[in-house]
Amino acid sequence: MAKYGKEQDAQSIAAFTVLKRAMELDSGSRYQQALVCYQEGIDLLMQVLRGTKDDTKKRNLRKQISGYMDKAEIVKKYLDQEKEDGKYHMQIKIEENATGFSYESLFQQYLNETVTEVWIQDPYIRQIHQLYNFLRFCEMLIKKPCKVKTIHLLTSLDEGSGKQQQSSGLQEIKKSLQDHGVLLELKYSSSVHDREIRFNNGWMIKIGRGLDYFKKPQVGYSLKSEYVALFLYHFNKLALGFFVV
Repeated sequence: MAKYGKEQDAQSIAAFTVLKRAMELDSGSRYQQALVCYQEGIDLLMQVLRGTKDDTKKRNLRKQISGYMDKAEIVKKYLDQEKEDGKYHMQIKIEENATGFSYESLFQQYLNETVTEVWIQDPYIRQIHQLYNFLRFCEMLIKKPCKVKTIHLLTSLDEGSGKQQQSSGLQEIKKSLQDHGVLLELKYSSSVHDREIRFNNGWMIKIGRGLDYFKKPQVGYSLKSEYVALFLYHFNKLALGFFVV
């Protein structure tokens, strides 16, 4: 019983630590991150409540949980309205040598069963590691819950020694996607500079280094990332087929 009590205390401390961080983020107008912390902290408090036997402690916990749920609901309604008005955006900074920023961890939360079409604009899908990065991204897109049927890639053509490598690599990826029932439409432009990704559920992601934000491995393999800023926007009405904000 003593051990169980200590576990409960530790869980309670963890919950209030997360909820304190949620309120700090809320006060700093970092609403998306605040909402995540509110949800995580509330979930931890619910676990504490389920393991509490004392009626007085239960009443206090229910009251606290209710208060935090009200705060989370206010933040959620604000974010939903921002999305509805087409004003929502968020910036994520990935510091040099940071890890844990896979495509799944960054983009999965913006993908759902309504995503059937994706537009990718990245001038540097040329070298072998860049082609592999693009392949990894496509693999993520065809996993559940997405129902992606068409991927549009706008990139620049390698006019040097890597031209054949780029062409054959992209054609191979196109064939592989076709085997999975997904159409890859390729377009080349010498004037493309900006890097962005659009989903037909309204999300647009602008990435400083495009899909190529992983460091090339020096020895063995590495998932360390160079500094990059991601800007995420949600538009109520998305101009499909265009890459201009």
